[in-house]
Amino acid sequence: MSSVSSGVRAGGSDARRRRRLTNDIKENLRELSVQLSLLNHHVGVRAELKDVDLDCLDLIVRHGPLSPSALARRAGLHPATMTGILDRLEKGGWIARERDPDGPDRRAVSLRALKDRNGELFELFAGMNAAMDTLFADYSDEQLQTIQDFVRRTTVAGHHATEALAAD
Repeated sequence: MSSVSSGVRAGGSDARRRRRLTNDIKENLRELSVQLSLLNHHVGVRAELKDVDLDCLDLIVRHGPLSPSALARRAGLHPATMTGILDRLEKGGWIARERDPDGPDRRAVSLRALKDRNGELFELFAGMNAAMDTLFADYSDEQLQTIQDFVRRTTVAGHHATEALAAD
């Protein structure tokens, strides 16, 4: 057998191995997505929040203060849907609606997460956070940088895919 034909076979084998590996990663990401959704659902049940309410609260915590329309855009929800979500979050003591002095008119409000209840959510996520800390301890700084880059880039890809579907 010539070295050229063995090189082609090795290349084909490498391509198949890489395809299997990337497919396994995609499958694991789907399973991770399901597990995180289930975790968030159970956290929401314990905190007496609907899944979408918990998602919106997280967006307000991470990106707030936000206007209701900015939150609706980030969450990919219709502004009319946002009213019910915000009513529930405000009634539950999770957020405050405040007049926005920089808003375009007197009706403009800004949404701010209230710190009083943060401890409840931290406690509910404590098991996952501890498990992640244990997991991270097994990786070098360089490996963690690679993982961080992968997660960031995967998140951006997911954001773009979501935007494309929402635009249709």
